Amino acid sequence: MKAVCIQITSGRGPLECCRVVAKVQELLLKDAGDYGVRISVVRQEKASLNGTFYSCVLLAEGEQVHAFSDSWRGVIQWIAQSPYRVMHKRKNWFVGVDVFDVQSTPVWNEKDVRVETCKASGPGGQHVNKTETAVRATHLPTKIQVLAMDGRSQQINKKLCLERLRAKVCAAQTVEIISRQHQQWQAHNDLERGQPKRVYKADLR
Repeated sequence: MKAVCIQITSGRGPLECCRVVAKVQELLLKDAGDYGVRISVVRQEKASLNGTFYSCVLLAEGEQVHAFSDSWRGVIQWIAQSPYRVMHKRKNWFVGVDVFDVQSTPVWNEKDVRVETCKASGPGGQHVNKTETAVRATHLPTKIQVLAMDGRSQQINKKLCLERLRAKVCAAQTVEIISRQHQQWQAHNDLERGQPKRVYKADLR
């Protein structure tokens, strides 16, 4: 399965930009469904207030993941009155979205994975699956876990579970690579505001 890491950064901008990071993450998560892309949060660097982030890193998976991520890559402009400084005249806030290919590294080894079966949850009552078709996989070195119960058989769920676990482990490794190379901080500092990829005009509350 194709996978990328998507980073949303405030560019070390003020608190309003940190709020925009959270709002863009919400929009990005909603948009992913139209592309059939699965999104999970890998890392969030929280700012000083609830609902604000200096940056977020998301794992995106799916056949259309590159088309989806390319539609977001770039600078996002958000036009709104500051929710924190009522008399502040500035109304234009900018964040950056960057995309990193997930690294398939030799660190992944299925021998490091513990696989367990369990009963798939359902809506309740007689509709609950009584057989152990759900599969939980744990990557022992990192303690990362994934539960799959989409398929109707244990075999299908095991395949899905291992695919998703590998993507998550590789994404975690990719984030570490990004951090070591200081690419996150470079993204914070190199945010270009001249030609935004998307422009939104909406309340930041």
